[in-house]
Amino acid sequence: MTFLSPGRLWLLLAVAALAVVYVVMQRRRSKYAVRFTNLALLDKVAPTQPGWRRHLPAAAFLAMLGLLVVAFARPTDNVRVPRERATVIVTLDVSASMLATDVEPDRITVAREAAQAFVDKLPAQFNVGLVAFSRAASVVVPPTTDREVLTRGITSLNTGPGTAIGDGITTSLQAIAALDAQAAIDPPPARIVLLSDGANTAGRSPEVAAAAAAQAQVPVYTIAYGTEDGVVEINGEVIPVPADAPTLREVADATGGRAYEAASGEELRGVYEDIGSSVGYRLVKQDVTARYVGFGLIVAFAAAAASLLWFSRLP
Repeated sequence: MTFLSPGRLWLLLAVAALAVVYVVMQRRRSKYAVRFTNLALLDKVAPTQPGWRRHLPAAAFLAMLGLLVVAFARPTDNVRVPRERATVIVTLDVSASMLATDVEPDRITVAREAAQAFVDKLPAQFNVGLVAFSRAASVVVPPTTDREVLTRGITSLNTGPGTAIGDGITTSLQAIAALDAQAAIDPPPARIVLLSDGANTAGRSPEVAAAAAAQAQVPVYTIAYGTEDGVVEINGEVIPVPADAPTLREVADATGGRAYEAASGEELRGVYEDIGSSVGYRLVKQDVTARYVGFGLIVAFAAAAASLLWFSRLP
């Protein structure tokens, strides 16, 4: 946190001075009370004090002054705000290997559920698109703010042969470029979130696609999904289907994104949660004076309420 008028913070010394004066005055009162040698009389004229409660309104008052001084210094802080025209493309591998059951009940079912939860938690104003790829890639849902259309698209995903990771990235870039009439000359701030559970077996290479994403300044967040022991049976043949984590990591590194690995449904949901907290936002320094004025008012009301409750008077 920084301040637009940091010199005003010197007023906190005045608040500290008031605190010192209060402590000194309380000690003087204690010494004065001890001068009464007739304890029975002292007990009648000065009944039992409320202890710590009598100091609470004063402490709250000083805290309120401190908060108002901080507000007077005009504090600023980094605040996350959604990017205008922010676009997120969820790019899912729907190759036959997604039928593997090393993730219960199977990879594709959990991937659908996790992708849906991810989409639901994104801000409503975000444009979100859906791209699916197996041997080839296609735009299932163009970028839109209509979450119902996305839900239907995610539910409709079916598996097919082959894994074209590079084509999945390229198709996602095309979906971003077709967002609106401005996209060609003023590209929207965009992110691709790509999940794959296998190695590239078709289409253009992931390296070439990653270079195109880097040139377009679109980070690709990759998720290597599944366990090393995952297998799928195709035409009676049992085929190992481990995720190609190194390739996906290279794609993320080349585009300025981040690489993740998920070996279970719980891990996959956690990955999407982490990604969702970073995509589509930017940090902006904003004046947060109102925040500290609000805190000061809350403390002031609390001090007034406590004083009325315990002493039937305002501090």
